[in-house]
Amino acid sequence: MPASNGWKGPAIGGWWLPVALVGLAFFLLMAFETLHAIYDRGALSDLRRSQEPTVQESIRLRQQLETLAAKTAQLAADGDEGARTVVDQMKRQGVTLTPTKQ
Repeated sequence: MPASNGWKGPAIGGWWLPVALVGLAFFLLMAFETLHAIYDRGALSDLRRSQEPTVQESIRLRQQLETLAAKTAQLAADGDEGARTVVDQMKRQGVTLTPTKQ
């Protein structure tokens, strides 16, 4: 009678079952990540759309400020004392106002 050491040969199913499980797990992971990326893209798109009015308002405000600064600098260049005081104060704070070129 042969001695039995507990080894009964190759496992049932062989090597294809673990490979198939790893492949299935990888597919499920990629599907989950893809769906999550699609959801995040939609959320970012909604967020950008909601910020658009604020961005447009800030652009309009910046244009008004630049126009006001240019007109103040032009008045200072023409000799207005009040405008010259404003331009000097702005220079001390590190802001340079330049008149518009005509």
